[in-house]
Amino acid sequence: MMDQLAQKEVFQMSDAPNLPFSSAVRAGELLFLSGQIGNVPGTLDLVEGGVGPETRQTLENIRTVVEFAGSSMDRIVKCTVFLQDIDEYAQMNAVYSEVFGAEPPARSTVAGSGLAIGALVEIECIALVGHGA
Repeated sequence: MMDQLAQKEVFQMSDAPNLPFSSAVRAGELLFLSGQIGNVPGTLDLVEGGVGPETRQTLENIRTVVEFAGSSMDRIVKCTVFLQDIDEYAQMNAVYSEVFGAEPPARSTVAGSGLAIGALVEIECIALVGHGA
């Protein structure tokens, strides 16, 4: 088990903006995603329309990364949601609940004073990879 956990594989999306972090890192059977925001893929332009559309695009960006790295949305076990404004929790939560359905991953949500490039929401996740149902 220790040898497997010691193995590390770095994933970088080919259309990711040139930023100093990996899209995801696999350690053993865990996949750690860097925080994703609601940017149009391949750009640093945020989708328009507020926290709801940004949350939807953020989750689509997460889907792209987890699938690229050999996992899937139903294998996500933990998410941390960062909101620019906690008053937008209900809007984010409505989209998040729609995407993850009846058996969502564990989650924490925090609000802060600012996110990258003026995003309203950022989400980071941990997923399972490897063998499993």
